[in-house]
Amino acid sequence: MNHNLYKILYENFKLDLDKICIEIPDYKKLSFKDLDILSAHFASFLYDLGLKKGDRMICQIDKSLSAIGLYLACLRMGVIYTPLNTSYTNDEVEYFIKNIEPKLFFSKPKLDDDFENMCSKLDVPFFKTIGTKDNDPVLIEILSMDPLNIFENCNDQDVAAILFTSGTTGKSKGAMITHGNLSSNALALKEIWGFTNEDVLLHALPIFHVHGLFVALNTALLSASKIIFLEKFKIDDVIENLAKSTVMMGVPTYYNRLVNEEVFGEKVYKNMRLFISGSAPLTEKTFKEFKKKTNHSILERYGMTETGMITSNPLDGDRIKGTVGFPLPKVKIRATKEGKILSEDEKGVIEVKGPNVFNGYWRMKEKTKEEFTEDGFFITGDVGQIDKTGRLTLSGRSSDMIISGGFNVYPKEIEIILNTIPGIKESAIIGVKHSDLGESPIAILVRDSKEQEISDNDITDVLNGKLAKFKIPKSFIWIDKLPVNAMGKVQKKNLRIKYEKILL
Repeated sequence: MNHNLYKILYENFKLDLDKICIEIPDYKKLSFKDLDILSAHFASFLYDLGLKKGDRMICQIDKSLSAIGLYLACLRMGVIYTPLNTSYTNDEVEYFIKNIEPKLFFSKPKLDDDFENMCSKLDVPFFKTIGTKDNDPVLIEILSMDPLNIFENCNDQDVAAILFTSGTTGKSKGAMITHGNLSSNALALKEIWGFTNEDVLLHALPIFHVHGLFVALNTALLSASKIIFLEKFKIDDVIENLAKSTVMMGVPTYYNRLVNEEVFGEKVYKNMRLFISGSAPLTEKTFKEFKKKTNHSILERYGMTETGMITSNPLDGDRIKGTVGFPLPKVKIRATKEGKILSEDEKGVIEVKGPNVFNGYWRMKEKTKEEFTEDGFFITGDVGQIDKTGRLTLSGRSSDMIISGGFNVYPKEIEIILNTIPGIKESAIIGVKHSDLGESPIAILVRDSKEQEISDNDITDVLNGKLAKFKIPKSFIWIDKLPVNAMGKVQKKNLRIKYEKILL
């Protein structure tokens, strides 16, 4: 059997070839047939350059139809696809090129000089640029080629993509994600989220990341669902197109902004059946405010670059705020501490095993070995507990855990409470050095509004009634906004570096 992901996608949308697949508002509409032909043109282009199954390519290009065509062509050809965050610097890109050793590098046109020189220096055989418009010269060249309708024979262990982790500790690691990983995840998500060819997905996420590329795009294509494809998240564009949509996937920031918009009323979300949030924790405050305003409970799920989606709150049934739901079909999770498997409701490091789990880190055999248990579970590094029903609640990253006076402090436990206090928009708890306790938590806070101020003493009074004394932050620091990456995850490493000496 051919496990090529593109073939699996095609087999699921081939009965809907004449249906609109992708709509870019006020610009263009593509049918599923058009998309299939576009990917075949890109496959012809890759073939003409001499790329073949197992070869690697890197792209750092803007979100566009060309970017989708390139991704799908790589799947068709069995070429390993590596998309890069468009905000990565030259030094970061150079590291990725050295690590991956691609045969082809695709860049945005305005960056061509810097990266062409870099590729020449690093002996990358082919360098190309591509923009987002129809008159792009490379796109015109690609579309002039005869389509190559190929489904390269792939097994489920063949690597489809290498995606780099965010690199919060040390250098970024390239996670090898297989055709089997991607197809198993997409099939599971289609089932548990109830996707059909009647759905319309509002897509405002970037496509260099698991969320926008694999979770959103693969699931929609597998379901023959229409995609309203926005270049980026702009609140006016999202609100304008929500009325034509049935499903939206986003990061918590999207929902924070939506719920605070006066024009975000019933007419806007009248056809919506599902709002999905991921890539960063959704605060209980946002969950409650969104539910109150729309009567929709945002569905929160949990995943990683290395695993795709691991758990999800149910489509039918209770979506409990602060939790990330149950394991996907065929996925197993457990909580452990110091090698011991914990009982229900005991807090430990979450481990996962299933067809969604990646093949290891590219050219990092020792690191890969460290991250897996002897019985094949991947150690996520996330801390949480699993209740008697199998529902998972996360407490944060094990690397974020603070040990204060010998006691473990989990930041999310404190952040959940802080984010419910009037006057606090969002918070981040970090550990800094303390001369007596070794480490102590401090709170980095963002105000809800300039008019609504709250004193440190008032915050402490709230926390004193809810937390043990060793968990109470020793300092409160107010800033304009928290540093986040492209997917809305708070970059606590940056905060720790900035405030590491505040209590010394």
